[in-house]
Amino acid sequence: MSLSYVSTRGKAPELAFADVLLEGLATDGGLYVPEQWPVLPGASAGPPPLDYARTAVDVMWPFVNGQIDRAAFEALTAEAYATFDHPDVAPLVPLDEDRGLWLMELFHGPTLAFKDIALQLVGRLFDHELARRGERVTIVGATSGDTGSAAIEACRDRDSLDIFVLHPRGRVSDVQRRQMTTVPSANVHNIALDGSFDDCQDLVKAMFADEAFRGRHRLAAVNSINFARVMAQVVYYVVAARALAGEGAAPPVGFAVPTGNFGNVYAGYAAHRMGLDVSQFVVGSNVNDILTRFFDSARLEIRRVMPTMSPSMDIQVSSNLERLLFELNGRDGAATAALLGGFRAAGVAELPPGPAAGLAPLWSGARVDEAQTLEVIGDTYHRTGMMIDPHTAVGVGAAAAARRDPEVPLVVLATAHPAKFPDAVARACGRRPALPERLADLGERPERCVELDNDLAAVQRFVAAHTRVGGDR
Repeated sequence: MSLSYVSTRGKAPELAFADVLLEGLATDGGLYVPEQWPVLPGASAGPPPLDYARTAVDVMWPFVNGQIDRAAFEALTAEAYATFDHPDVAPLVPLDEDRGLWLMELFHGPTLAFKDIALQLVGRLFDHELARRGERVTIVGATSGDTGSAAIEACRDRDSLDIFVLHPRGRVSDVQRRQMTTVPSANVHNIALDGSFDDCQDLVKAMFADEAFRGRHRLAAVNSINFARVMAQVVYYVVAARALAGEGAAPPVGFAVPTGNFGNVYAGYAAHRMGLDVSQFVVGSNVNDILTRFFDSARLEIRRVMPTMSPSMDIQVSSNLERLLFELNGRDGAATAALLGGFRAAGVAELPPGPAAGLAPLWSGARVDEAQTLEVIGDTYHRTGMMIDPHTAVGVGAAAAARRDPEVPLVVLATAHPAKFPDAVARACGRRPALPERLADLGERPERCVELDNDLAAVQRFVAAHTRVGGDR
């Protein structure tokens, strides 16, 4: 039986999964979520998974059932995870086994970041559905560093789409930028924007809100506003819990997640709503700590975005928080739209007491500043021999600061390979992490990128001139 998907703002039409995949953002500006949460097969019980792809199909099937043939879905999923360089796809390794602290390595995909786990599948789902319909789309997305390269890698050279990725100029690492700008594929277009990630994200949302432009160029999204991304990320929370069960640790389990746009940790919440026994989500922030302040006070307040060594978290408007607010508001789309409208107008919003009461049982936040991040990287290396990137270090630091029950195993999500941020890692531990051999010449590859002002009309002109969907080509 097919699930229907509803908008967090309550006015857009309900859609089936295949339409949600291609639409991305709802026409009322909201984000799609399932009309009801399916039950997780086996919940947190059961043996460790023998095969990541097989587990992924079982976990995701309720979201796509009725929209794609099961055998085709199994084939696409197996193909997606065959691109990873670790047989477990997302291996769980001990960080401090005596204290029940674990690290889940999510960076073994083609672009060395957790975004690959969802996007390698989502790119294939796009291609499959568009081929079935005989259609093309124009993908537009914003990145704070890692989504862009993962999306490009998933979508490059696909006949059914063109992809445009906006990143904040000078605010991503050299490795992150080059992973995007050195891809020579004709359907890939990089835009370096003057401004922050929030500015990039706002322009993407504005393009989707322009109904004439959206329709003419068949816009689609690969940012975590697309529920297909969230769906794929649910899987590794289940895999982590089952792996710990195989180690003899009974549920529940806690997770510490370095967080920018809130999609990664929201996928954990989705797993929890589906039946996974989770005791706590620790949301780690760098000095751009709007989420830490929100989980402390139930109050959102925008402040200036500060550039840091963990640029994927340099965000003040975390789009996927809207999905959590929708649940806290009792799935009241009008209340959610009003809250977010006030937030964007005034830069401040506060949850009413009823919804705010839903935060404390499950959620906590912790802020890890630049000096603390370096300290965690150095301490982890000298204690364990492992190098971790600055985002993962924020997760480890947040876990230490906000863990509630030391008897409950806590999994920190390692979101990027340390070689994506070599300068910060070298400062902290005295050694420079090496890129995998397949990326060793990244610094020598020619770059392709256009620099544009933070101006909607300028970005739209560029997209219209270079897309093959309703454009000039």
